[in-house]
Formats: sequence, C-alpha cells, structure tokens
Amino acid sequence: MAKEAGLPASPGRRAWLRFKRNRLGFWSLAVFSALLVLSLGAELLSNDKPLLARYDGHWYLPILKNVPETTFGGDFQTPTDYLDPFIQQQFARPGNFALYPPNRYYYSTINYFAKEPNPAPPSRDNWLGTDDRGRDVLARLIYGFRISVLFGLALTVVGVVLGVVTGAVQGFFGGKTDLAFQRLIEIWSSMPELYLLIIFAAVFEPSIALLLVLLSLFGWMGLSDYVRAEFLRNRQLDYVRAARALGLSSWQIITRHVLPNSLTPVVTFLPFRVSAAILALTSLDFLGLGVPPGTPSLGELLAQGKENIDAWWISLSTFAVLVITLLLLTFMGDALRDALDPRKADR
Repeated sequence: MAKEAGLPASPGRRAWLRFKRNRLGFWSLAVFSALLVLSLGAELLSNDKPLLARYDGHWYLPILKNVPETTFGGDFQTPTDYLDPFIQQQFARPGNFALYPPNRYYYSTINYFAKEPNPAPPSRDNWLGTDDRGRDVLARLIYGFRISVLFGLALTVVGVVLGVVTGAVQGFFGGKTDLAFQRLIEIWSSMPELYLLIIFAAVFEPSIALLLVLLSLFGWMGLSDYVRAEFLRNRQLDYVRAARALGLSSWQIITRHVLPNSLTPVVTFLPFRVSAAILALTSLDFLGLGVPPGTPSLGELLAQGKENIDAWWISLSTFAVLVITLLLLTFMGDALRDALDPRKADR
C-alpha cells in the first residue's frame, strides 16, 4: 500500500533491498539457509535405517521404531542391522522393499562389511570414505555441520543478549555505573579462558551445554563495547530528551527509542560472531576439549586427518566444509554491513 501511495519505503525495507542487490551476499544467505535446513533433517539424508519398509505384506517405519531382526527372518531379537547382506537379500525378495536415505550410514555406524581396511578411501558404498574406526565420513560431516551451526547460533544469541544488556546499562546510565562495569569487564577479560576450559574439562564430564555456558561467559564482552558506544551517543540526542520530558521511564526509553537505533553494529556483526563460534568449537574439538567423545564434529575429523596423513579424504572433505561455511558467513556479513551503512543509502 505504501508503494502504491507513493510513500517512501521504511528503513528496514531499504536495507533489505540494498542487501538483496548484493548478489554474493544474497546467494550466500540462500545457500547457507538451504544447507542449514537440510542438516536439520540429517536423519532423512543419512541413516542406517530405512525410511519405510514392507515385508510379508506388513509396513514398517524403522527410522522411528526399532524392529527386531526376527521380524525379517533373522535369528536374534536384537535391533536389525540393515547393512547386513542377509537382511538386504530379504528385502530384495518379490513383494518386499525398503526405502533407504540417500546415504545409508548414521554418524556412528561402523561399516563392518568394508572391502578395505580403515580408514578406507572413497568408494561406491562410502562416498567420502571412512575414518579410522570405519565410520562414514559423509555422515559425520552432515551431522557435524548441524552441531557446529546450531552451536554457533546458540552461542551468538546468548552473547548478543548479554552484550546488549550490559552495553545498554553502561551507555544509558553512564557515570559510576559505567565506570563500575568497565572495571568488572577488565577484570573478567583478564581471566585465562583456555585454562578455565581445560580445568572444567578435567573436572566435569564434557558436554555441549557445559561448553556453551563456558564460552558464553566470555563471548559477550566484545559486542558490549559497541552497544555501549551507541548508547553513549544516542542518549544525548533530542528524541531521548523529549521522551524524558514526557515522563517515560528509563526502561521505556531504552527499549522503545534508544535500543532500536543502536542495533546496527549488533546486526552487522552477527554473521561474523557465528563464524567465530564455529571456529571456537572446531578448535576445541581438535584439541580434545570440546564435545563428548563419539559426537560428530568437524574438529574431531580434522584431528583424525592429522593423525592419518595418508587418509587425505578426511582432511580434504572436512576442510572444504569448514571453508565453504565460513566463506558463506563472511559474504553475508559483508553484504549486511554494506546494507546497513548509511553512507551507501539510496539517494
């Protein structure tokens, strides 16, 4: 309606149009979003269980419910190993079939029927080869990418919330409040983060939640400085003084007036913060201080590549996934920075 009436577009829409005109950034966002959506359905893309099965006139959903081996003519009541040649022959009989995911391996599945010793090179069965334990590299990359991106997004959200809150309090109230927070931040930033991670990894059982909490304790300080500077600048403007004269509370002024006009650096740095979080998780996993053993991660695959130099497919594929992910986030960050830059606004 605004366009039909000849009214100018809102600042948010103008920023989106500038972002959309940056082809590299826009397509990076589209590709990254598609990869993230696909990784959220990793169980449908890479799994050692069929999505749907029919045997002797009965239908089964093995991906949702474990089916004992005796159901398909086996000898044991244990969950069915659908990679077993006998089970595959049973489904090959007339009237029976099994609909498998594109990649027939879960991230923890060991290919006991591999024709070469582990780590095995890429083959028809394992498209990107296997690691030193016989697990499919492609499956671990898919699930590892999902964990890395979700961890990066979660760490970014927590860091942004803490950084915006502390920066807003410092910048808006200033004076002794700002001075006290600055001294506390200086003391807290001098803590040896890596040593604390090593200590907690030795005392507590490794987990993604523990790692998220520890990294969140230090990941908000950089963003807090930018928000503080924006609040210090914006609190002196006329619209803030007018709001004070109208009797609005400090909380109302912060949330309704100052904060929306101070979010430009926050939004601009979001893709770069996600990249930093993914790199942090990958580095800690590479050092053995990250996710619990057995959890698929890009850092653990890089560590395997370092220990198995001849298995080039492990390092090469993991490096490619990591580089592509970081490049997409970097292009998105550059396009977002240009879109929010007032010097590049449309005339």
